[in-house]
Amino acid sequence: MKDMHSHLLYGIDDGSKDISESITLLKEAEKQGITELMITPHYIEDSKYNCNNKEKIKRFNELKEEVEKEKINIKLYLGNEVLINENILKLIKNKEITTLNNSKYILIEFPLGNMLYNTKDIIYNLIVKGYVPILAHPERYRIFQKHREHIEEYLRMGVLLQGNYKSLFGKYGKDAKKTLIYLLKNHKITFLGSDCHHDGDFKIKKLKKKLKLILKNDNMIEDVLKNNFDKVILNENFSIKR
Repeated sequence: MKDMHSHLLYGIDDGSKDISESITLLKEAEKQGITELMITPHYIEDSKYNCNNKEKIKRFNELKEEVEKEKINIKLYLGNEVLINENILKLIKNKEITTLNNSKYILIEFPLGNMLYNTKDIIYNLIVKGYVPILAHPERYRIFQKHREHIEEYLRMGVLLQGNYKSLFGKYGKDAKKTLIYLLKNHKITFLGSDCHHDGDFKIKKLKKKLKLILKNDNMIEDVLKNNFDKVILNENFSIKR
């Protein structure tokens, strides 16, 4: 598997506290079969989770050096998970936040409870400027759990969806589990990720068994676990039929 979402850049958000914890989790990820991993620290404007690109890159390079020393066979990439706000374009320009591996793809998240009134306007402005928003863990948002039809509005705009596969194991409750199964069955999920913070149980073998029951198509499983990840890394386009 290639993991699209993780919080293993130490000491800057609610993920790994130090480089030692990051290395421990990466070793576990390697054992479970993860070969490539996107590191996506939170960026929440006007909060303590607001590390800029300069500091992120410094720590990212330190982590890669340690990974080489420990001979961990995982390729790392850097991005952000950005809580949606009106200043995203300015934050990109000012090098406060980064897209995924410097591509046109940017990982965003919504508040888990109430939505911002101008969410669609913010996303529209990103798309007009050439960015492709990837929405993190859509199954966790209450609005989508209760009104799945609202997801369609974002898909029609061109937003891609990244599910947290641990939702399939009940980590975020029954509603999140049911919603992710629905999204997978209806071919609306483009990527899966661990959203790993501290829990190192990646469950990749169990995940593949679950996906075979839900998707019943090996090509689709390969897409959400590997192939679509590659397209982001290479900054390629998606042609997705809805």
